[in-house]
Amino acid sequence: MLTLFWWSTCCLSFLTTVSGTLTGRDDLDNTRAAVDAMMLLYDNATGLWDPNNTGSSWWQSGVALWVLSDYMVKSGSRNYLAQAQNTVNIQRAPLEWWPEGGGDFRADSTDDTGWWALAMTSLYELTGNEEYLDIAREDEAYMFDYWNTTTCGGGLIWNIPSGAYHNAISNELYLELTAKLHNLIPGDTLYLNRSLAEWAWFSNSGMINNQSLVNDGLTDDAACTNNNMTTWSYNQGVILGGLVELSRATGDTSYLATARRIADAAVASATLVRDGVLTEPCASEAECEPNGTAFKGIFARELAKLDAALDDHPYRAFLVANAQAAYANARNASDFYGFLWQGPFDNVTIGTQEAAVDLLVAAYLQ
Repeated sequence: MLTLFWWSTCCLSFLTTVSGTLTGRDDLDNTRAAVDAMMLLYDNATGLWDPNNTGSSWWQSGVALWVLSDYMVKSGSRNYLAQAQNTVNIQRAPLEWWPEGGGDFRADSTDDTGWWALAMTSLYELTGNEEYLDIAREDEAYMFDYWNTTTCGGGLIWNIPSGAYHNAISNELYLELTAKLHNLIPGDTLYLNRSLAEWAWFSNSGMINNQSLVNDGLTDDAACTNNNMTTWSYNQGVILGGLVELSRATGDTSYLATARRIADAAVASATLVRDGVLTEPCASEAECEPNGTAFKGIFARELAKLDAALDDHPYRAFLVANAQAAYANARNASDFYGFLWQGPFDNVTIGTQEAAVDLLVAAYLQ
C-alpha cells in the first residue's frame, strides 16, 4: 500500500489520457475535491454526515463511510482515516431507536445493517484491522437471523420489527456481503454457502423481471410475486457487485454473464438513462429525498466493479461520460454536487454528494 501511495502522490503527472482509467491530475484533483467537499458535511461530534437530515443520515452515513474507505483504498490517501475511525467508534453504539440490535450497526432493517457491514469490509481492506472484519461478520450473522423460513421459500425480510417485506436491496446486500466475506477469509465455506443459497433464492424469486431489471421486491401475500414497483438504480447496481464477488469466489463466469445482462438492461433503460446520463426514476431531489439521492452513485460504484471484471470493459466510457456530465453541469463553485447529473445544481445533501464521489471514483480510480 505504501507503494500505491507513493505512486499516487508522486507520479501522476506522467499519466496519459486514457478513457476510463485514471486520466491525469485534473481527474484526480476533481475526485479529491468532491471528497473534500463531502467531508465538509461531516460532523465530528456524531460521526455522521449531514446529521440534520434525520430521515436518511444514518444509513447514508454508512454509504458515505463505504465510499470514503473505497476512495482511500484506491487512491492511497489516508487523509480521512481518522474521521472514518471516529465514525465507527461513535456509531457502533446501540441505536437510540433500536437498542434491541445491541450496537455494531445492527439496525431495525436488514438493508441499513448491510450498508455498514460492507463499509466494514472496505475498512478492513484499508487498514488490515481485524476488528472491522469481526463487525462485518457480526452484522452478517444478524442479517441471517432474518432469513425467512416460513414464506416465499426463503430470503431476507427487510423490516425487522414487523417481520415483513422481501425486498431486493436487503437480499442484494446480503449476497455481496457473504461473497465478499468468503473472499476475505481464507478457507471459508460458511459464507460461500450462504452466498450461493442467497443467489439461488434471489434468481428464482421473480424480482428480476422480463426486461432483466430488478423491481423493488415481492408482494406481501402468499403468492410472493414481483410487486412491479420502481426499478431504482441501486437495485440494478448492488446485484452486480454481489455477482462479481460470487464469480470471484467460485471461478464461475456465468455470474458475470448474468450481471452483464442486468447492467446492459439498466444502461439501455429509458427510465434510468436519459441522453446518456444516469437518472433516477423520481424526477427531483425533493421527490427523491430522503433516500433516493444516493442511489445513482451506488449503481455507478457497482457498475465499475463489473466493468473491471470484464476483459472488454464495456461500461468504462459510460462512467466517464457521466462523470464529465456531473462535473460540468451538477457542480457548484464549492465542489458540491446536486441531484441531477444533467444539472443544474440545485442543493447538496450527503446523498447527492456521496453519489457524485462514488461516480468519480468509479470513472477515474478503477
